[in-house]
Amino acid sequence: MTKTIINHIEITPGICGGKPRIAGHRIRVEDIVIWHESMGMSPDEIVSQYPSITLGDVYAALSYYHDHFEEIRKQMQEDKVFAREMQIETPSLVKQKLSQRHDRQD
Repeated sequence: MTKTIINHIEITPGICGGKPRIAGHRIRVEDIVIWHESMGMSPDEIVSQYPSITLGDVYAALSYYHDHFEEIRKQMQEDKVFAREMQIETPSLVKQKLSQRHDRQD
């Protein structure tokens, strides 16, 4: 296990895909980045939603992100591609049931 940013961020093979995360949690650095940048949550708001982490954890995650920007952005893009591929390969059960219901009504 490799610890960085004064024990706030850790990388452990086999946990969260080996991606950097808040130490002792399954909250990844990229989760903090998405909440902060994409959803517009402040560090205080993130802590209020996830009270088991500290403000120091959030700032450490953001610091780690900025120190490893290209790597984290690449991981986030790979995650998006994977999610799209899974959506294509795995049809929605809800859509299937609605389609079946619609077919029966005709």
